[in-house]
Amino acid sequence: MKPSPLFDAVPIGLELPMLEKGPLGPVHLMRWSAAMENWHRIHYDHAFATGHDGLPDLLINGSLKQQFIAQLLRDWAGDAGWVWKMGFRFRAMNTVGQTLRVWARVTERQRLANYGLVRLELGVIDEDGRESTPGWAEVALPLSADAPVPYPFTPPATKQPQP
Repeated sequence: MKPSPLFDAVPIGLELPMLEKGPLGPVHLMRWSAAMENWHRIHYDHAFATGHDGLPDLLINGSLKQQFIAQLLRDWAGDAGWVWKMGFRFRAMNTVGQTLRVWARVTERQRLANYGLVRLELGVIDEDGRESTPGWAEVALPLSADAPVPYPFTPPATKQPQP
């Protein structure tokens, strides 16, 4: 069982431990493409990606970066927390051979009756610190160890700000 951070113990400015993936090789990309049934050749056919499409190398799938973000958030939320929503933009390419790091930082907190909401800014950077996938997320956290976020999760009635 993975414990969840308690809402009151999560300050604004808290940086989550980074999730590191890589270096990502052609086999990683091919296996992910097969699992997702994404047969665009830019993810597994080097000659096509560089010759036909003029790319610098095989591209790391956007959906794989999305999965890495979800993994970081879910791991942090623990068994009693709930990843409510997330959003991001693919702003730059990442290519085969890179190591990616997913980061997140708490920017807002909102205490509700049965749980607390934590808003985070997040992103995916390469080994040189270049950001490719900036985004945000909202995670519901328990108020105490004896009171998990209610399931099924019911979002707050008030409209939440969007980026």
